[in-house]
Amino acid sequence: MELAAHAVLDAAYAGGVRYFDAARSYGKAEAFLATWLARRGLGRGDVTVGSKWGYTYTADWRVDAPVHEVKDLSVGTLRWQFAETHDLLDSNLCLYQIHSATLDSGVLDDLAVLEELARLRASGLSIGLTVTGPGQAETIERALEVGGFDAVQATWNLLARAAESALAAAHEAGLGVIVKEALANGRLTARGAVRQLTEAAADAGTTPDALALAAVLAQPWADVVLSGAGTVEQLESNLTAAAVEPDMERLDAIREDPAAYWATRAALPWN
Repeated sequence: MELAAHAVLDAAYAGGVRYFDAARSYGKAEAFLATWLARRGLGRGDVTVGSKWGYTYTADWRVDAPVHEVKDLSVGTLRWQFAETHDLLDSNLCLYQIHSATLDSGVLDDLAVLEELARLRASGLSIGLTVTGPGQAETIERALEVGGFDAVQATWNLLARAAESALAAAHEAGLGVIVKEALANGRLTARGAVRQLTEAAADAGTTPDALALAAVLAQPWADVVLSGAGTVEQLESNLTAAAVEPDMERLDAIREDPAAYWATRAALPWN
């Protein structure tokens, strides 16, 4: 697994990728990233490394596990997970993010959490949050009111566009905007078989994943777009997006109702 992860990371770096995103709940992602950085002799100035706190991985490598991860956005979790992340990534860690903040979680009104994040920020670490669900826009707006954040990571893709105005506002406010799930968890790839996307990609002489990623890259508020590739072949296909010019008017028809999108996402099998 580590060798396979390193192969994808090598291909990403060779392809010009310089932001790498992990989390405490992504299995051994932080550990594999740390050993790759050490092997390549890379550090701050060469790459930007972000990670997240708030979920604990519990599946023990079983895709059929009844519970894959447990969410806890308390200050206690923040402290012990940061200690674990720091042990692995040390000074390579540049950005530390709340994992899947929502208004319902109350994390943006938790003074103990906010004070601890402010302390980490004062030490020179950039602080961000990731958001999820149909209420992404409202969570981003609340984060802008609270302040103290340097970046926001949200889902935006050709199917799910409801957070667009909030992300534009975050960008205007000076936050870095990181887009996750640009391929809608695989739905906007060849295996997803979205007819309009497949036809548009064929007409443009490219692949569905590259066209979908190009659509995100075309957004003026998008600073970083995550690939999420699991193999070198997937990554190489994703990277061709940089040379694709999307016809956004044609692709507008792919948009889904937010409630329907998130219901479909919730029903996808864990991978």
